Amino acid sequence: MRLIPRDEAFFGMFNDLARRLTSSARLLNQLFEDPSRMNELVTAIKALEHEADVLTRDVIKRIDESFVTPIDREDIYLLASRLDDVIDLMDGSARRAQMFKITESNPYAVRLTEALVEAGQVIEVAVVNLKKPRIVTEKAVEVKQLEERGDGIYHDAMGALFEGAPDPIVVIKWKELYDTLENALDLCEDVANALESISLKNS
Repeated sequence: MRLIPRDEAFFGMFNDLARRLTSSARLLNQLFEDPSRMNELVTAIKALEHEADVLTRDVIKRIDESFVTPIDREDIYLLASRLDDVIDLMDGSARRAQMFKITESNPYAVRLTEALVEAGQVIEVAVVNLKKPRIVTEKAVEVKQLEERGDGIYHDAMGALFEGAPDPIVVIKWKELYDTLENALDLCEDVANALESISLKNS
């Protein structure tokens, strides 16, 4: 019998972070579909990013205060930080779009953010099933496939951006936005890899 119970609250906190990741991705997708809602959506994404920062700080504080953690302290910190990093990058994408005064929908940005929404949904399932390595491994493969799909969209987007005689300012704006969105998908793969590693280690 365990004399000091393990602090299982971390799993709920991971779930909360994963939900905010998916919600941020949905809002970012809406932003690139309908830039007329830019200010409203940027504000909503910033609110989620702030909530995620608070949650991540709470996780770190709880690591310090818990006698016995359900998984290694380093893994708790790694997973929370990586989830938060994705949300930070999506917030950065939204703020860049606002700063660049994007006013028209962009099909490549819409497709990249659709992949982000799907990646968020898959990560949510993996987080909920963290104690089930088979499911987590399956979901990690799905995130990898979404990241590869994002690479293809990014390649097409960059090709289209440099067709003809493009306006250099437009190129600068959209290259940075495409880069940031692709980086967010790359970070989703990092989250999936961390989830798979943690799940297998604790099976």
